[in-house]
Amino acid sequence: MVKVNANYLKLQAGYLFPEISRRVNAFLASKPDAQLIRLGIGDVTEPLPKACCEAMKAAIKEMSGVEGFHGYGPEQGYSWLREVIAKQDYQSRKCEISPEEIFVSDGSKCDSSNILDILGQGNRIAVTDPVYPVYVDSNVMSGNTGRAGDLGRYEGLVYLPITAANNFEAQLPEEHVDLIYLCFPNNPTGAVASLDQLRRWVAYAKEHQALILFDAAYEAFIQDPALPHSIYEVDGARECAIEFRSFSKNAGFTGTRCAFTVVPKTLKGKTDDGAEIDLWSLWSRRQSTKFNGVSYIVQRGAEAVYSSEGQAETKELISFYMENASIIRRKLMSLGFKVFGGEHAPYVWVNTPSNMDSWQFFDHLLHHANVVGTPGSGFGASGEGYFRLSAFNSRSNVEKAMERIALL
Repeated sequence: MVKVNANYLKLQAGYLFPEISRRVNAFLASKPDAQLIRLGIGDVTEPLPKACCEAMKAAIKEMSGVEGFHGYGPEQGYSWLREVIAKQDYQSRKCEISPEEIFVSDGSKCDSSNILDILGQGNRIAVTDPVYPVYVDSNVMSGNTGRAGDLGRYEGLVYLPITAANNFEAQLPEEHVDLIYLCFPNNPTGAVASLDQLRRWVAYAKEHQALILFDAAYEAFIQDPALPHSIYEVDGARECAIEFRSFSKNAGFTGTRCAFTVVPKTLKGKTDDGAEIDLWSLWSRRQSTKFNGVSYIVQRGAEAVYSSEGQAETKELISFYMENASIIRRKLMSLGFKVFGGEHAPYVWVNTPSNMDSWQFFDHLLHHANVVGTPGSGFGASGEGYFRLSAFNSRSNVEKAMERIALL
């Protein structure tokens, strides 16, 4: 009989979103006529930008003729897309990133997991708490942790709490770590990092020869022009950081699937015998072996995000969701909730009321307001006592959900 990867057996029984689905389905089985409003998962609801749709239509038309047909594309992504990404997302912000250092993919969730393919065993790994669950679970699957303790924290990981007590600013590890996961604007708390904060992380990483995995999937939602959008705005980050970006939230590509990862050619790792090796070559080999690239049609749609029409339309989408977040923030604050986030990210992070734990509050909202959110404890032990509401929904649903919560 074939042997299985026993690391999967260390995963906690109820991954956050399947457990939410289980409870929601059980509720609907008892009350099938309930009109649920889902403010839990971070999926977009508004149509794709018109510029992206028109670009993909044109690409489909090209594919219908012999001259315009495209088969396998370059695994790293078409050069015309990587060039516009490098110019508009990085070089415009004085970040020294070249098109060759950009790898187009089908999702930053995939890339943040797959990056472990090129990293060895025995690295000391730090994650924030609360944290996007994929960072932790992918390390469990790869055999980089022990088992989970009573609080759900896995042996072998260094947890960095981010709560109201420290203004949701992760503190530098007090010990040596080799790999650091950072996400700003943060999922789930909505917190942001200043340039000075990122400088401290880069300084730590360079001192300890550590690698930062920087998830900037929500950078387009930043409203303050003084805040950094990329870790490469910090001098020295090219020597210690990989950055993940996505078209999912800014342009609504959650179902269309397109993202990219930046791996500077100046990044180094070491082999078991201590020899240095560049990570760009390893990631390039990994992608060319295990990935056939994003479709030509989708990449043309992503390219259109950077057109003048695409930029205007994506800004409208971002403004729409941020106004939803503002509505949620204002209403909950008027009801006496302690509210965080929602100013530079599409997530609002709320203290649970009346000494309820996060799953009790989930059930309370589900059963009495027919509103679905996300329990903070599902993101980590330090998320207990908090609750995440997503601004990704229609305006009418957001307003209706707030009306229902006001009646509780």
